[in-house]
Amino acid sequence: MIARLEGLRGAVRAARTRDEWAASIRPLGPLAIESRAEKTIMEGLSTASLSESLRRMLLIRRVEEQVIHFASDYSDLLTGNYHVYIGQEATGVAVCRALAPGDLMFTTHRNHGHLIARGAEPGRVLAEIIGRVDGCNRGRGGIFHVAAPELGVLHTSAIVGGAVPLAAGAALALKRRGGSAVSAVFFGDGSLEEGATYEGLALASLWQLPVLFVCEHNGAAPESRSGGEAATGSHPSRTLSDFPSSLGITSNVVDGVNFRAVYAAAAVASVRIGGGPVFLEARTTGWPVNRGGAAVLPGGDFNLGWAWNPSDAPPELQAWTVESDPVARLANEMVSSAAFSRAELDALDREVSEHSTAAARFALASPWPAPERALQHVFP
Repeated sequence: MIARLEGLRGAVRAARTRDEWAASIRPLGPLAIESRAEKTIMEGLSTASLSESLRRMLLIRRVEEQVIHFASDYSDLLTGNYHVYIGQEATGVAVCRALAPGDLMFTTHRNHGHLIARGAEPGRVLAEIIGRVDGCNRGRGGIFHVAAPELGVLHTSAIVGGAVPLAAGAALALKRRGGSAVSAVFFGDGSLEEGATYEGLALASLWQLPVLFVCEHNGAAPESRSGGEAATGSHPSRTLSDFPSSLGITSNVVDGVNFRAVYAAAAVASVRIGGGPVFLEARTTGWPVNRGGAAVLPGGDFNLGWAWNPSDAPPELQAWTVESDPVARLANEMVSSAAFSRAELDALDREVSEHSTAAARFALASPWPAPERALQHVFP
């Protein structure tokens, strides 16, 4: 871990130009599958795994803050809606840790966190968000359609529920091909208003497809996150998992703020050995300063010190930081277990902040795609 941080520090300090940065970046790659033979702490997760997972969660937080700055500090970078993943980092990172490099993944309009959790390089994600040529998709995907086929992230759909049937179809292909690979799809609770979602769920159950459905219910009250009823304004059922359960799909409800709980509940192992689809409802409590298709930073960028001293956070974030912030929660658990000191985690956060800052510079330095190449990579 120390060696990797030293390498990252050197890369960030050395990267002064776009070309130098592009040559210095090291792909993050998918999170390695946890070896149960390792000396473990905190319910089967090693210290190295926990530090890497927190690093990914912090990196998502810092990159999303860069997106907010792109929207608020510039007049022409982000002119439409954008949706950040702040407050849901534990779900994305935990699920991606349960996936293997050969697994496939599909996601939503809130895709930046999922891409980084899966291992996408932040500089290229940010470049794609602002439509630059060095983006993951050469600037053609934009903020709602970032994809990384080399990491198994085949598609991002901004259509509510749009990725669910695609993930089921990919799972069908995987099953016919043979092997142990699985398909995973992230979607919000609003997707359960769409018929395409039920079609995907029904076919996955009927054909016993290897697919993990991850429903991110980000409007749950803190007291309801671990189970029980969690009503929404648009569903007759007070427990969303009733829908997949009625189709014969194994369903779990988990506190999406609790990294270890999500990791344990991902249940990819049963899907991988032919046990059929699994539906995971990860309940989180919305970030209070998320304004629908935009966001604000009332106290500036997140301060990891708020995890230890939440009263230092802006008033509108204090209760949320204590009850519902997955980054602050995991950091506190790691310190409480004596696995890490506050100083060590502060140092980790500084390294991550440098990484995200350098990634933003790389994205801003990347040129626009040439107009004469507008039809490249487009089906005729």
